[in-house]
Amino acid sequence: MKNQNPIHVFATWKVKEGQIENVLQLLKTVQEKSIQESGNLFYNIHQSITDLNTIVLFEGYTNADAVTEHRNTAHFQDLVLGQIVPLLDERNIILTSPIE
Repeated sequence: MKNQNPIHVFATWKVKEGQIENVLQLLKTVQEKSIQESGNLFYNIHQSITDLNTIVLFEGYTNADAVTEHRNTAHFQDLVLGQIVPLLDERNIILTSPIE
């Protein structure tokens, strides 16, 4: 049985030196498109206060299927994987489900 609980994604990105503005600009477009997805609950972008090249994304989806749908969208494939990932030194992703 698939997990039908909400899924929260915590993604930590270490951006290459000199690329933070490019990444943030692209991320704003990703955010705008992601919050329009039917399975998206929220898409929050955070920047570390101690290392401005570190971005933390906090995303919420209705269930695991919505996460898969998000990863298959054109904006994820083209903007995140195609344009943003090459500008990163590190990319860590944790999928979580709230404990009730």
